[in-house]
Amino acid sequence: MTKRVHGSCTTILVGKAASIDGSTIIARNEDGNVPLQPQKFVYVHPADQPRHYQAELSAFNLDLPDNPLGYTSTPEAVAGKGLWAAAGINSENVAMTATETITTNARILGIDPLVPEGLGEESITTIVLPYIHSAREGVQRLGALLEQYGTYETNGICFSDKDEVWYFESIAGHHWAAIRIPDDAYVVAPNRFNITDFDFNSADCMASADLEELITTYHLNPDRDGYNLRHIFGSASAKDTRYNNPRAWYGQLYFNPEFDTEPIDQDLPFICRTDKKISIEDVKYVLSSHYQNTPYDPYSNAGTEEEKKRFRPIGINRNQELHILQIRNDVPAAIAGIHWLAFGPNTFNAVVPFYANVTDTPAPYRDTTSTYDPRNMYWLFSTLAVFGDTDFTLYQDFEDLFEQNTVAACRHLQIEADAHYADQADPVEYLTAVNAKMADIALAKATTLLGQMVALGAPKMKLQFTLND
Repeated sequence: MTKRVHGSCTTILVGKAASIDGSTIIARNEDGNVPLQPQKFVYVHPADQPRHYQAELSAFNLDLPDNPLGYTSTPEAVAGKGLWAAAGINSENVAMTATETITTNARILGIDPLVPEGLGEESITTIVLPYIHSAREGVQRLGALLEQYGTYETNGICFSDKDEVWYFESIAGHHWAAIRIPDDAYVVAPNRFNITDFDFNSADCMASADLEELITTYHLNPDRDGYNLRHIFGSASAKDTRYNNPRAWYGQLYFNPEFDTEPIDQDLPFICRTDKKISIEDVKYVLSSHYQNTPYDPYSNAGTEEEKKRFRPIGINRNQELHILQIRNDVPAAIAGIHWLAFGPNTFNAVVPFYANVTDTPAPYRDTTSTYDPRNMYWLFSTLAVFGDTDFTLYQDFEDLFEQNTVAACRHLQIEADAHYADQADPVEYLTAVNAKMADIALAKATTLLGQMVALGAPKMKLQFTLND
């Protein structure tokens, strides 16, 4: 059986009244346990969805329903290590991202141990997303599967449709809880148990049927009033103060600079609100961030060497892909789902707004090879990141312009497609072709950036000698 590994991601959720255009947004960095784990972007047609699923990392298997929906996804490009479909939008405009690895504690694991032969991250998107017609239905399906089969790991999973955003956390082997994110709120969730205040009597909270009873029976609640699930089921470790809390702190500081908090705080809020409406560019900035304008930025000259290594940044060399799943409310359903995507470390990439209602995905994003090929966007963006990391200050302005110009050009195509798709003989094929044009833009501009970086870096090579002749 393939060895199980744990990645470590960062999630951002945005309710429809908190976003700049009324969209719901769920986004996540998919971070591997090591750099360079090639990813690809595919569209799974109903006919290609398996009717029996067998996991590769455990004995978990099940028969799947006969009526799957089509969906986008970003699985592993190399076979044999599990599917890891990661995230996508189905043909009913329901989005899902799975998973955010989260922490737990010995108290609940002693009551409900993890299940070595249960389901895990490699399987969750594939066995849930094609069969749900709303975000709430996604919570219910995943909860039922988790209760029946158990899980060998604890994770956070997110669902959205045009109206609702839900955050789901598995709790030990067979238990779970989920909460609807208020329309006017946002969330920044790192790799720890995240849900705080929970109301078992609210229609906006769901959980395994016996969860409240379990808390009471086993004396799990350390608080005198209410249910703070992070306190009950989560961690408050020294690792959290270095690895998890600082990421939530920086994201919250970006959206709410008035917050009076510290990177190591164990009780940073879960659900937050800000006066500023949140854009796709805001989400991308936070998911690419490395503590800019603080002493903790590894690229900064402001901090000490110890400070620059103190906290785990959100943008990191283990970023494999970044997805921002947007369900729009100001356009017809046929063009509402947008699967924004970027590959590789986020400091030197750009997200592209791919339509989800298509028949195929663009070749530079779909045909990722297992070995290096700069014609693939995964490998090209990885090249830019490795190159850019050698002298971030030298290349930063060029990268910023590349990202702005790439997103602007793709947004322009999107505006045109939104206006004209309904006039086409085959609107779905038209959107598929528009996605291909967006991919070509990203490929061309990324290649140009690489050339600019070579031109900037060549005169600075140590291997030089001039005779002035």
